[in-house]
Amino acid sequence: MSVWRKNRSFTRRALRRAAAIVAGATLVAAGAIASPASAATALPGWLSTNGSTIVTASGAPFTIKAAAWFGMETSNCAPHGLWSIPLDDGLAAIAGMGFNAIRLPFSNECLAAKTSNSINANANPGLVSLTPLQLMDTVIARAKAHGLSVILDRHRPDSAAQSELWYTAQYSEQRWIDDWKMLAARYKNESAVIGVDLHNEPHGSACWNCGDPARDWRAAATRAGNAVLAVNPNLLIIVEGVERQNDGSSTWWGGGLKDAGAAPVALEVKNRVVYSPHDYPASVYAQTWFSASGYPANLEAVWDANWGYLVRGNIAPVLLGEFGTKLETASDRAWLDALVGYLAKTKISYAYWSFNPNSGDTGGLVGDDWRTPQKAKLAALAPILTPVASPAPQPNPAPTATPKPTASPTVSPKPTASPKPAAPSPSPTASPTPAPTPKPGASAAAGITATWVPQSTWGEGYVAELTVTATGPVKKWSVSFDAPGTTAVSNAWGMSCSVAAGRVTCTGSAWAAALAPGQSVRVGLQAAATRAPSAPKLIVTAS
Repeated sequence: MSVWRKNRSFTRRALRRAAAIVAGATLVAAGAIASPASAATALPGWLSTNGSTIVTASGAPFTIKAAAWFGMETSNCAPHGLWSIPLDDGLAAIAGMGFNAIRLPFSNECLAAKTSNSINANANPGLVSLTPLQLMDTVIARAKAHGLSVILDRHRPDSAAQSELWYTAQYSEQRWIDDWKMLAARYKNESAVIGVDLHNEPHGSACWNCGDPARDWRAAATRAGNAVLAVNPNLLIIVEGVERQNDGSSTWWGGGLKDAGAAPVALEVKNRVVYSPHDYPASVYAQTWFSASGYPANLEAVWDANWGYLVRGNIAPVLLGEFGTKLETASDRAWLDALVGYLAKTKISYAYWSFNPNSGDTGGLVGDDWRTPQKAKLAALAPILTPVASPAPQPNPAPTATPKPTASPTVSPKPTASPKPAAPSPSPTASPTPAPTPKPGASAAAGITATWVPQSTWGEGYVAELTVTATGPVKKWSVSFDAPGTTAVSNAWGMSCSVAAGRVTCTGSAWAAALAPGQSVRVGLQAAATRAPSAPKLIVTAS
């Protein structure tokens, strides 16, 4: 049993916090809370360290309470969910839950890309045409408006998969450092960007202070940290651990910091290093300590040995950079209960993984609609969140016109190993297009054609687009296809869909219901499935 449960007054406070946080998050999800006008004044500004404490410029202790919103590290090069919700709605939800920062993953590949994709132009009309870097600018600016600081997280070199080391054959160490210097310069005058997470989850051959320059993560973090601080000396340098520690023990990717106390990252600008392990429950991977007879009481000793000692001994601050769970098993609930108690007791900063519901291992803080708060998770996290006051109900605003779909280039993302779906923005065009000859994944009927455009697949579902083109006037249309293993359609845009006996049937709706001759629309769906169809035969009808 965790320490905080032993204190009844603490438990009562936690229950009140849980009620306030869930109520605030629900109001945000319902659209009742707008961007707080005074949010920017609540930002801490530049931070530094004092022993094991992160402090503001005035010396006041500050706990970073972040949630990760991923997607800019994937082939979409954009935060996921912008196919369903406006950027501001997501940020308002995160702030309403009681977080004070976001961790924003990105890849070096996306930094150099010219376009992002899977942004719904109806929901985010100003974002579709932006480059990924311009989109990052906008995310930071809007996060600031919602009272959220930003941690930039170099999650991957390219958008396909996580790398063991900080460099690959395609992305050199120099490219890694140069990109960090570029970002440090770009946001040098933006104190909402409080820190840089140099590389996500070093593992495999990565070592700590082993002396091999090709593998020594401590030495590489020192080189990169000094380069970043030479450009902007105000940033926190966030350094993750390694998987394999020098005593022969192994832990989570990025989770091993047992050797950092004796061999710290020492930078030329003092008081800037924050160590950042990751920790997960047994549902993600069955580490040995989950099956020990003393579980979950043994967890504090595991955390203390791997990274908690840095705080306990007043050596350096720790930011628990990732932790999360679907909260579906008793073991996971016990793990989260113990971890929340540990974080509350030690006042360790953290970044929850993730806001996104489409994290295959953990789910998210909202449901598949990207709006409904996950009340059980928020209640479990309540002791370490900051309650947000629920405002008095506001009068219903006058209706506003829904922006018309905006034509925009749509880039089909490369295959990605990350289990995160993508979805496009609808892109009607007025230029006549001759009916294409049907090919695999394509179908034609009188007056209409449809083409299958796969987007993303993961272990529990997929996202796919359809390009639907009218060769004559179309009042209504539908498309169906066999998709064995598909159990439900959780989201759709430009059409409404149903599933019966492994067959998906979709009917054009809203802005894509009726089509003029020559008009093309890009519609899509997000489905729950054990496997994804690759090029299904489409049966199209129109009238």
